[in-house]
Amino acid sequence: MPELPEVEVVRSGLDRWVLGRPIESVEVYNPRAIRRHTAGPLHFAEVLTGRTLLAAHRRGKYLWLPTDGGDALVGHLGMSGQMLVQPSDAPDETHLRVRLTFTDHERELRFVDQRTFGGLSVEPLPAPGSDRENVPPSIAHIARDPLDPLFDPTTFAAALRRKRTGVKRALLDQTLISGVGNIYADEALWRARLHYARPTETLTGPQIQRLLTAVQDVMREALDQGGTSFDALYVNVNGESGYFDRSLAAYGQEDKACPRCGTPIRRDAFMNRSSYSCPTCQPKPRRARW
Repeated sequence: MPELPEVEVVRSGLDRWVLGRPIESVEVYNPRAIRRHTAGPLHFAEVLTGRTLLAAHRRGKYLWLPTDGGDALVGHLGMSGQMLVQPSDAPDETHLRVRLTFTDHERELRFVDQRTFGGLSVEPLPAPGSDRENVPPSIAHIARDPLDPLFDPTTFAAALRRKRTGVKRALLDQTLISGVGNIYADEALWRARLHYARPTETLTGPQIQRLLTAVQDVMREALDQGGTSFDALYVNVNGESGYFDRSLAAYGQEDKACPRCGTPIRRDAFMNRSSYSCPTCQPKPRRARW
């Protein structure tokens, strides 16, 4: 699933290519792609037609684009979703689900999703001047991400200790810290020399700071390289893949030498997926929390 760096790359592309352009038409080719828009495809198209997209925002793995009508186009990429900005004469993608065209008849916005786990919706935004953040209600529960200027490390550290769970499971909790998925959790834990099953309540202040710094560093490095693309599904709005996968030290590196000590990287089953770590640099704690 795309994580913060991949979604931020998409947000940046949308910010460049689609803002300020009035929408001329909306076509929904698969209702499942807008299943979160409970009013249905016709309403989805009607409410967006004629609107202008004003900005591109991200909270964790979610995107939203406010319109001049006081609502927002909300998107989640799921496992295989793509927001592509394509020339109007470009051939349709095999898994094209939604198309937005603009009055300038330049590049159009396409939502492509092979597995249809992602989706789009239109949601009202809080009224200006209200005491609520200008965030769509469906994602208001998502925590700030570690690259957000308003992210509070002190609050995060206290909440992390209260979780009383394994540290990796805590990192994947989007209500605690958003945008971190399996890839960057493994990479950050490797950098911080922490085992994924380390109980959160046993972490010291310096260890939490080291972990948070590792999370921020690995995400910034991934952003600089366009994110991590293992196949053609994880791309920016122009269809280009990122190349941070070449820099991975732990994730997906089973049996390869740890770049730090040379011990073969180990893969363990974890939450219906895999977790990768170095047995030497990240020793398993005596009391583990899974």
